Amino acid sequence: MSAECSSYLNADKVLVSGFSCPRAGGDASAVFCCGFQDVKYCCDDPHSFFPYEHSYMWWLSVGALVGLSIAAVVLFAFIITVCVLCYLFISTKPRSKLDTGLSLQTAGKTSC
Repeated sequence: MSAECSSYLNADKVLVSGFSCPRAGGDASAVFCCGFQDVKYCCDDPHSFFPYEHSYMWWLSVGALVGLSIAAVVLFAFIITVCVLCYLFISTKPRSKLDTGLSLQTAGKTSC
């Protein structure tokens, strides 16, 4: 089994001629054409060709970084809020014991 990778223009706009997979001297199990429209190579996964330019991966990375940054800010705000609420709870707690209105007496001998 073999696959044909058609010719393409790489990121520098240089024409790369087509080739057959597996390549001579390459991995014998790499029988599929993989990669992107501007970067092609032989691999062993039939579902690894993406009909986009390789540069679109950069935008996915930027999107992931923005999402992670927002999640980090939300987590940081949550931690700060919890710390402030704990401090307020502890600092506003009465320091003296509450008077229940009952006087405590030690158990002693009682005469009947």
